[in-house]
Amino acid sequence: MLETVLLKFGLDISDCLVLPVGNGLINQTWKISHRNREYILQKVNTDVFKEPNVIDENLNKLKSFLEQHFPDYIFVAPLKSPSGHTLIETEEGAFRIFDFVKNSITLNTAEDAQQAYEAAKQFGKFSRLLSGFDASTLHPTIPDFHNLQLRYNQFKTALESANAERLKNAAEAIEAIEQQQYILQKYLDILSQKLEVPLRVIHHDTKISNVLFDQNGKGLCVIDLDTVMPGYYISDVGDMMRSYLSPVSEESTDFDQIAVRKVFFMAIYKGYMSEMADILNATEKDLFIYAGQFIIYMQAVRFLTDYLNNDVYYGARYETHNLDRAKNQIRLLEEYTEHGKDLHLMIEQIGDLTNIS
Repeated sequence: MLETVLLKFGLDISDCLVLPVGNGLINQTWKISHRNREYILQKVNTDVFKEPNVIDENLNKLKSFLEQHFPDYIFVAPLKSPSGHTLIETEEGAFRIFDFVKNSITLNTAEDAQQAYEAAKQFGKFSRLLSGFDASTLHPTIPDFHNLQLRYNQFKTALESANAERLKNAAEAIEAIEQQQYILQKYLDILSQKLEVPLRVIHHDTKISNVLFDQNGKGLCVIDLDTVMPGYYISDVGDMMRSYLSPVSEESTDFDQIAVRKVFFMAIYKGYMSEMADILNATEKDLFIYAGQFIIYMQAVRFLTDYLNNDVYYGARYETHNLDRAKNQIRLLEEYTEHGKDLHLMIEQIGDLTNIS
């Protein structure tokens, strides 16, 4: 398979060292060493990204903008093949190739607050540099990806069709989700523009493994750009809150270990705002803490919905896997909300956001 693909990119597999890399769950990835150059080859998962050409078009638009306005920024965009295409579609699938960023590393988890700061700064920088780009010209690569209204409606539909045993097992989690509907209501206020929150170019998948770091732990740029599309900034900030704040992951069933590490919260705030404080409007800034509630709640809803639907989306390693994931996120949401006043006070004590460094 790869021999034909590499030839289309002008590379002879007999002259290449090919190694599978990464632990991503979506796309298939290989590192290609060819003479004095290194590349990353990816096969796009078309089960998730139904129209890979849409991603390709988005990335080429963004690349053109950044090359014109911020040529020094490391934008890891697909390279052109000898035929001039940045996406090669074959019988085996859709492929693209990137330059490998030398002397860069990735992290699987945010192990300390400085790493969280650097990651948040890079995601903020990405949106800041693209704040002059018309987000409406980008295609949604996963329609309704962070549409909380849709996710809640799917949850309500699942309640109507779920079997009695799963409804009984999930009764406490269902009640917790329904008690937190104010989070949905605030999102509806954003959609209706009762709250003035503009569409921006947003990454939508801000786990720390989507940041490249240098050997000294400094952030270089963001990667895995397939989910870049129009969105609200709360998606990026909220996903960092969900991913970085707790010392245990969404897979943990030791719920007593779930906690909000306030030093990580402040690292996210300072890192992101060091880039975006001059870009966000007053309403957006007021929603910074809400961003965490928004994404954590939505993920809890999605896990619970899948459990009620017999695990048809995420799959499950054991019968209550998605229910346990939902309970994990509900507990994180409760911890996060409980500390809300403290988090507000910490932000207030920083003072003028534009002077963060």
